[in-house]
Amino acid sequence: MRIGELALRAGTSPRALRHYEQEGLLAARRRANGYRDYDEDDLRLVAEIRSLLAIGFTLDEARPFVDCLRSGHDRGVACPDAAAVHRRKIAEIDACVTRLAEIRAGLVGQLAEELGGRVAGAGTPPSGESAPGPRAPAAPPSVHAARAVPVPAAAPACALSSEQTQSQLKTYSEKRGNQS
Repeated sequence: MRIGELALRAGTSPRALRHYEQEGLLAARRRANGYRDYDEDDLRLVAEIRSLLAIGFTLDEARPFVDCLRSGHDRGVACPDAAAVHRRKIAEIDACVTRLAEIRAGLVGQLAEELGGRVAGAGTPPSGESAPGPRAPAAPPSVHAARAVPVPAAAPACALSSEQTQSQLKTYSEKRGNQS
């Protein structure tokens, strides 16, 4: 199949496919007329790449998964190198979740302190963990005015781009709607 057909079937663009080829993730064969030629195995590789990118992997992190599929395995995570990348990504996500939970708890605590323990809408975090309990009565306003919201030592590495955030929020909202 030619590049346009592969792009259409894979739900991507010819430009992205050429980029994957340039990065060594996809190897097109050339027809006599010079056109790139792809087969079903290439479609499978592109599907794997796109799936990994969609959940936060980089092209470099996708490489071991693609290599694993190329070596004949049914699943990209079946090889040791890919499994190691998979485990590292899980550890990164766990660290992100922990850091974001800390930031959230701090924000809820500040809001509760500011509102004298009344925090409407800041109840249970999405993970099901309990929100911090009521705090001591709020200090006089003059004390609060001098306080700034603490800034984390480093921004969480898991900060999402605006587009990613919107996509994640949409997915989360859809899931929450299905649970109601």
